[in-house]
Amino acid sequence: SPADPLVDFMINRGMEVIEEYEPLRFPHATKIFINGSWVGVHQDPKHLVSQVLDLRRKSYLNYEVSLVRDIRDREFKIFSDAGRVMRPVFTVRQEDGQIGEPPKGTLVLTKEHVNQLAREQAGEPLEAGEDGDTKPGWEGLVSAGAVEYLDAEEEETAMICMTPDDLEIYRAQKTDGYEPPAFDPAEPNKRVRTRINASTHIYTHCEIHPSMILGICA
Repeated sequence: SPADPLVDFMINRGMEVIEEYEPLRFPHATKIFINGSWVGVHQDPKHLVSQVLDLRRKSYLNYEVSLVRDIRDREFKIFSDAGRVMRPVFTVRQEDGQIGEPPKGTLVLTKEHVNQLAREQAGEPLEAGEDGDTKPGWEGLVSAGAVEYLDAEEEETAMICMTPDDLEIYRAQKTDGYEPPAFDPAEPNKRVRTRINASTHIYTHCEIHPSMILGICA
């Protein structure tokens, strides 16, 4: 994607361009980089990153645009150039939705998405309302925000759970104090689950399948 529209977009979101930036006035401002070039600064990076990420998940921004926030160095990097290797992962809800919607910490992917994919694979007609703005198949999952593409740079700032089951165990531990069963030496061939890190605040993504970490982007 070209960088100029991204610069205009960030200016409309309150970015102060580098030519007008005064370091003595705002020494703690977050620097904004687009494709490696420092283009400006912003005073509220948390809100800005949340806005831009939401726009990407709603397909207003191209899904190939990478968003990397480095809190320690106070930098927000946006990459839209070619040549970046990316891989897909499931997205995890970061906020509680409205009443009746899945809670925070669950997959954006729902049974409705899976059922729609199954009907499309079987060649059945879509139900009324399903063929509105959503796209069929894999493109539909991407446009719905259920799947995101991460490059190596953005993957460094993501917390990725290995399986959806591990994600549910993590939620149960955080909310209900659930303790998973300990390893049983009598069953050495049983799958060993990932040990949940108690210091993890929340997961942001989940692997589609554990074997996908062995891909070219690993």
